[in-house]
Amino acid sequence: MNIVQTVGERIVENVAQVIIGKRNEIRLTVLGLLCQGHILIEDVPGVGKTMMARALARSIGASFSRIQFTPDMLPSDVTGVSVFNQLTREFEFRPGPIMSQIVLTDEINRATPKTQAALLEAMEERQVTVDGNTYMLEEPFLVIATQNPIEYEGTFPLPEAQLDRFMLRIRLGYPNPQEEIAMLDSQQYEHPLHSLKQVVSVDDLLAAQRAVREVYLNHDIKNYIVNLVTTTRQHPDVYLGASPRGALALYRAAQARAALVGRDYVIPDDIKALAEATLAHRIIVGPNARIKDISASSIIHSILNTVPVPGATVGARY
Repeated sequence: MNIVQTVGERIVENVAQVIIGKRNEIRLTVLGLLCQGHILIEDVPGVGKTMMARALARSIGASFSRIQFTPDMLPSDVTGVSVFNQLTREFEFRPGPIMSQIVLTDEINRATPKTQAALLEAMEERQVTVDGNTYMLEEPFLVIATQNPIEYEGTFPLPEAQLDRFMLRIRLGYPNPQEEIAMLDSQQYEHPLHSLKQVVSVDDLLAAQRAVREVYLNHDIKNYIVNLVTTTRQHPDVYLGASPRGALALYRAAQARAALVGRDYVIPDDIKALAEATLAHRIIVGPNARIKDISASSIIHSILNTVPVPGATVGARY
């Protein structure tokens, strides 16, 4: 697990030079990168969502592209388009911005459902099909999407199928006064992103991603994950519970969290720490619960307080 710790902590420390005071949120983003999961950052404008993605790409030396979604954007603006070359008398594929390793889809809920759907194949199969031809995406491939949870005018809420493809949902929040002063000081002369260096190679990251898959989960831990997910489907305040993909997301994220702290096995604390980030955005709260202002996050916390935690033997291999 040394490779995961080394790679993960180097990226966290590097990104923390740009995103001040949000170390836990940075670690969650790095967890998503380590377990090859896409990330939805839901927060108000100006808190550093775009800078987070740019700093992450620069830290690993990956190619980066930014897609600013608008209502008039077409699917071909995302995936690319085939153009007829009059010299060769053949169609040539002009790749779109999705053909990068780190892709920031800014204000994803401003695009129409048709354009949002252009991301589905890329996020799940890590490939793009244009005019019957399939193009594989280069590893590592990570989509970081942002949306404003406050302003809904002129937006198209993400459908359940789209939300389900995001492994983690993160909120950055405002910095405290001391952190905001530190941010002002750090940008007195230039933005710290301009001097940010690459700290790990893409090959190192790919090796760390493979090592994460080796982290062991006891049968009791697997049962705990399944019980949590099953309870979301049976909860009286929930209209639609978490999917099996949600259980797999929690499984993978827990592996990455354990490896990041130097363990080769998962404990219940890993599951509890990641349950909200991996499951809350997959839950549709029932109409009666919405009237009472009950959120998906509060439902997850209530489930964590009711589902029995496995015993102390979960760390044992046999």
